[in-house]
Amino acid sequence: MLPLLAACSTADSPTPELRVPPVPVTVATIGEVGASEQVTVTGTFVSRDEIPLAFKIGGVVARVHVDEGATVQRGQILAALDLREIDAAVAKAQVAVDKAERDQARVQRLAADSVATLAQLQDATSALTAARADLAAARVNRDYAIITAPEAGTVLQRLVTPGANVAPGAPLFTLGGSRRGRVLRAGLPDRDALKVKLNDRATVTFDAVPSRSFEGRVLLVGRSADPRTGTYSVEISLAGADMLPSGLVGNARIVVSGTSAVSTIPVDALLEVNHDSATVFLPQAQTDGTLRAVPQRVRVSQLSGDRATVDGLRPGTRVVAKGASYATAGAALRIITDASLDSLAPTRGDARAVALRGGRAP
Repeated sequence: MLPLLAACSTADSPTPELRVPPVPVTVATIGEVGASEQVTVTGTFVSRDEIPLAFKIGGVVARVHVDEGATVQRGQILAALDLREIDAAVAKAQVAVDKAERDQARVQRLAADSVATLAQLQDATSALTAARADLAAARVNRDYAIITAPEAGTVLQRLVTPGANVAPGAPLFTLGGSRRGRVLRAGLPDRDALKVKLNDRATVTFDAVPSRSFEGRVLLVGRSADPRTGTYSVEISLAGADMLPSGLVGNARIVVSGTSAVSTIPVDALLEVNHDSATVFLPQAQTDGTLRAVPQRVRVSQLSGDRATVDGLRPGTRVVAKGASYATAGAALRIITDASLDSLAPTRGDARAVALRGGRAP
């Protein structure tokens, strides 16, 4: 009977309570930073003013003085038509003016002697005025039979050769003017066009120049969409890009600055991440003087390096950072430094230590 009584006595005795030591963790205070956003767009590096040049009248091209890529100055002759027919038209108009002047002078003398009527004098004066207008038009056509550069710049396109018979107004050259400089021109979709503002900062890179990036600012944001593409034009000025040729394709990152603020925490504080939501532990003081882990769900809006931007926590709130993966809801916490945590944190092989802390090994 003695062994049986001893066994019963042992089964009825209370089991000693297992005391779980506090989980060593570090804490971080939620910081607040200004919100910013980047808009990425691809465009072409071009002169801000691209001027198509053409003859006002048609004719045969006699001379072409520049090639594509040439640098020209204001007033420099680029091309000219064969002027023989045009000069003949000017001479004919000049003869008509001379005759009209003689007729008007003769009728005026006759009117003074009461031989010609007032109506005849008025007709002769009108004929002289019309002849002079025809001469002025002929001279204008002669002036526009020669294409000159309206400003200094670079010839971007040449579409004519000597001997060609061209129609009035047909573009023969495209001049990239230098007066207002060159820009990266691109098209923005409507959602991005509403975000970008004048003077927003931008960083531009070119595949042709991979070793350099260029800083710039937004000079223009279009207010009407291109009917062909549905995009809004944006122009970005570049600093130090004068040596680059026109036509290069560049990639721009436009920084859109906002007025709101966002909360950031260390990535180590995020647990049970599911799409854009995660759990964090807040160290909450208890009445007995201990700290307990209180879980809270947050929405993660952005990850940048070792920081995460979250919604749902106020700036200044403390969260459990390193060591959070070893804690559970309601677990006791002990705040230590990073260096101490490295020496105290349970290892992957220490399953018993992990179990005592009620956590999960990372």
